Amino acid sequence: MSKFTRSPVTILVLLAGVIGVLLVLYAWRLPPFVTSVETTDNAYVKGYVTIMSPQVAGYVVEVPVRDYQAVKEGDVLARIDDRIYQQKVAQARATLAGQKAALDNSRQQEASAKASIASSDAQVLGAKAALRRAELASERVNQLAARSVASTSEVESAQATFEQAKAAEAQAEAAVEVNRQALATIIVNRGSLQAAVAGAEASVELAEIDLANTAIRAPRDGHLGEVGVRLGQYVTAGTQLMSVVPSELWVVANYKETQLDGMKVGQPVTFSVDALEHQRLTGHVQRFSPAAGSEFSVIRPDNATGNFTKIAQRVGVRISIDPGQAAAERLAPGLSVVVRIDKSLDPDAKIADAE
Repeated sequence: MSKFTRSPVTILVLLAGVIGVLLVLYAWRLPPFVTSVETTDNAYVKGYVTIMSPQVAGYVVEVPVRDYQAVKEGDVLARIDDRIYQQKVAQARATLAGQKAALDNSRQQEASAKASIASSDAQVLGAKAALRRAELASERVNQLAARSVASTSEVESAQATFEQAKAAEAQAEAAVEVNRQALATIIVNRGSLQAAVAGAEASVELAEIDLANTAIRAPRDGHLGEVGVRLGQYVTAGTQLMSVVPSELWVVANYKETQLDGMKVGQPVTFSVDALEHQRLTGHVQRFSPAAGSEFSVIRPDNATGNFTKIAQRVGVRISIDPGQAAAERLAPGLSVVVRIDKSLDPDAKIADAE
């Protein structure tokens, strides 16, 4: 029996069994392999990738940049033929000048109407004076006629002059009212003229915006992706020309839901980058995704139908990259990383042994 237990085959079988048990314990993180460090290779470097598109249509007349070029905010990335848009600006400005002239003419008409009212008021005063003179003359003739001094024709003539004076006064007062109504009409029409000027000013501003949009500029500092636009190409609003990748980067690690317990915002993180020969960098937990990744997918799983198989969901963890690391300047969006978070560390702790 002792020879059987000492045989090489038996020893190899026992050794394989022990190794298999240890592997199972390690895979399930059971004692003695319990650890507070959570690791995932489902992690990537992320960044803001801005797709540049024009807001106006036209032929591309200039592409002064090349693939992967560094650009500064405001640099011209492409330019669209602006001749049509320059003429639209000139046309809008001409329309605005015409509307302003009409408004100025309205103000001149207002001044003229006010002068006409003043003239009519003076005519009313003259008509009233003539009426008073005719009234006094008529009274004197009537008195003379009563004493048989004036003839009947003189009485009738004086009465006719008095009636004419009354009519002239009424006509002068009516002329004043006509001029006042004309002034009111001018003032009422002023609103539409002012609205027309405002509309013309808006048209000029829109035309100038379109003219400015013929130059596609970098929204911020960064590097270009592949430049897809070509000289002479006809582009429309929304055509994808190129991408601008700013220097601000972070890491998104997709941890299983069973790994999240104990993770806190601010905890230190270490991660290695495959593209940098697994060089180690540091960061901190910045925030957690508000939902599992499956909730953001285009076609979400419906676990209420068919046979159910429980699958551990993954939740995105955003990790900020600590400044002052030389290797961080070589990172680019999309690179794969392996992230390690020690859940036992305090959020304010620092990792001193990071390379």
